[in-house]
Amino acid sequence: MRHPLEFIPAKNRKPLFFGFLGLTIGLFAVFQVLNVPLQTAAAPSGIVSFELAGNLEKAVDMIASWNERGSAFALFGLGLDYLFMPSYALALSLGLLLASGRQGAAFARAGAWLGWGVFLAAILDAVENFALLRLLLGDLSAGWPPLAFWCASGKFALLILGLVFALAGWLLPKRSIQSKSR
Repeated sequence: MRHPLEFIPAKNRKPLFFGFLGLTIGLFAVFQVLNVPLQTAAAPSGIVSFELAGNLEKAVDMIASWNERGSAFALFGLGLDYLFMPSYALALSLGLLLASGRQGAAFARAGAWLGWGVFLAAILDAVENFALLRLLLGDLSAGWPPLAFWCASGKFALLILGLVFALAGWLLPKRSIQSKSR
């Protein structure tokens, strides 16, 4: 399996990685500000609590705990997340590609799978956000919270796995050329 971003010339990978990483960190900082009005007794972790509500009763309690300003912040944040998705996916996938290049062939194969997994995480994030937007806009169907929960759980699992793998690729000693050919 080939990494999804292998087509990018090697000389462009690191600058692109740092560009997308900077955008991702900047957007993450904006989300921290947007999340403050969403942190209530019903939603102690703000939007993450809403993503992981899992059932209609909890989701409705969270929405009810937000005033109009909080709901507006949630709607804006969910919309902005559609810009965040490609940003974090490209940053992490490029990070995986760069880290994999420092290690052996088996590590690179796993990194390629995880490179695709990061893009799957972004797709799961988009579906999750659609479900949450439906709830915020008044469609209180019982299926939306479980859909958001399972998509968010898969997204978080794939992103954490990718992040740990990329960090391991950078923290492990770089493999020499000779050991790569074995």
